[in-house]
Order: sequence, then structure tokens, then C-alpha cells
Amino acid sequence: MAASMNKVFLMGNLTRDPELRYVPSGSAVANFSVAVNRTYKDNAGERKEDTSFLRVVVWGKMAEICGEYLTKGRQVLVEGRLKSRTWETPEGQKRNAVDVVATSVQFLGSRDKNQQSQRDSGFDSAPKAAKPEQRENSFNGVESIDVGAESGGGSDQTPF
Repeated sequence: MAASMNKVFLMGNLTRDPELRYVPSGSAVANFSVAVNRTYKDNAGERKEDTSFLRVVVWGKMAEICGEYLTKGRQVLVEGRLKSRTWETPEGQKRNAVDVVATSVQFLGSRDKNQQSQRDSGFDSAPKAAKPEQRENSFNGVESIDVGAESGGGSDQTPF
């Protein structure tokens, strides 16, 4: 049997603030959508833009960090895998969706001004140990926060 691979990399902007919840087992799960733009030229040579909106699911400590630090409009780099799911509506219709289950989320761009001023004034309620590692990345000195590797790879539980 041939080997298979399920790996996704997305870079885009959040379309809404993350929704953070806890499943009955106590695991944190965050959901958010990312808008990814693609620019191309059509057969007539005209420049066109296509936007895809993709749902991202994040588990564990990484979900808590995303819920605390991410906001609508923030640019992120997501690494993960595709996971399909099916369900039936109360009316009996079958539905399908494909989600990206994140194994790593890297925050790109700068923080929201309100979050920055809160942190600078000492009103940040998160303990120091819970904050993600911050470092300068190679994107012209733009702030980057990598919250991967902390989650243990996520879960196959359905967070819905």
C-alpha cells in the first residue's frame, strides 16, 4: 500500500474572534476561521482575487492561548491536517464539512493596540509561565508568537 500524507499550511487573517470552549473531558478547544487570499490572472490576462474561508480547530493549551491572544483580523500561520466530518440536521439532511485541525499556530503581525497597552501597563492577568514565547521572526521584524508543540497534536474528538 502506498504511503499517504495529510499536511496543511495556511497563512491568512482571522475572520472572527476565536470561540474557546471546554469539552466534558476538560480539554480546551478553540474554533476560528481564516480568510486566505489567492491572486491570479484569468485567460484574458485580468487580475482576479479569490478568497477561501477555512475553519480551524485547535486543542489543549494551544487553544487557550489562541482564545486569549487572537482577535479578528490578526494574521496567523497555521500548520495542521484536514479532518472531514459528517452529521445529520434535525430535518434529516446529511451535511459534510472539512476542518483544519491545527498542530501549530504562529501569530504574525502586531498585537491589537488595546492588548498591547494592557500588557505594557501591567494589567495583563495571565501568569508569566502561561504566556507563549515571543521572538522576532524573519518577516521584517514583525512580532511572531509560536504556540505549536505545546498541544501534543490535538484530538480527534468532535468539538461541536
